[in-house]
Amino acid sequence: MSPATPPPDLTDVVRRAVAEDLGPGDVTADLVPPETVADATVLTREDAVLCGRAWFEEVFAQLDPAVSIHWQAADGDFVVAGTELCRLSGPARPLLSGERTALNFLQTLSGTATLARRYAEAVAGTGCRVLDTRKTLPGLRSAQKYAVTCGGASNHRHGLYDAVLIKENHIIAAGGLLEALRAARAAHPGLTVEIEVESLAELEQALAGAPDIVLLDNFDLESLRAAVACVRGRPDCAVRLEASGNVSLDTVGAIAATGVDFVSAGELTKNVRATDLSMRFKLRR
Repeated sequence: MSPATPPPDLTDVVRRAVAEDLGPGDVTADLVPPETVADATVLTREDAVLCGRAWFEEVFAQLDPAVSIHWQAADGDFVVAGTELCRLSGPARPLLSGERTALNFLQTLSGTATLARRYAEAVAGTGCRVLDTRKTLPGLRSAQKYAVTCGGASNHRHGLYDAVLIKENHIIAAGGLLEALRAARAAHPGLTVEIEVESLAELEQALAGAPDIVLLDNFDLESLRAAVACVRGRPDCAVRLEASGNVSLDTVGAIAATGVDFVSAGELTKNVRATDLSMRFKLRR
């Protein structure tokens, strides 16, 4: 699986994480003589999709460029329990100081990518794409969205700036569904416009405003199939449909099979469980 390019904020995100852990200095690593050199290996204790190499590398690059890292797997690779992911060598102090922060990035992003892979596999063959949401860990949005692509799922909008998503409260504030759509087209003619509906009647109303995407919120399977039939039955209608609400690994396959174009799942980034990784040290004699 070929993931996207790591995001441009990577260096700053790592800098903040290193500063959070290191503070004014690692008082425990200071117990080790500065000339001490060590080797280390990182292993996965469970099956996973690897993700986060660039963040892992950046931690040590910021602590000491003398640390070298040699990888045995690439981002997006499926690795089985017991696999050696990489080998490190260099001064012992930065290896010790960077261990936790580097593993935090690697295990969190691998966990995100692994879950995304399971979702992507659950909808394989349906033509439907699984999307992430803005329900990300604070400060790690770009990293997690990168991880989602490593797993084979896709990104929804990255924030409040790159697409219009009109939800219930926006509709109320704008004075109505069609009023909100007209305002969106007038204010942001170059952006994708998506609107949320909660019933088939609202879908019919939304189609009159020609959005790019309609978000079907908490529709049951029968209603999703009816919504797909409604849109596909209009030869000149290019509106795409996204299903959302109470999506899980147990339900996503059936939802995708209704014919919707997208299924969005907050679980991809919100409820992520870190992959179990370990780093083992060995002093060089």
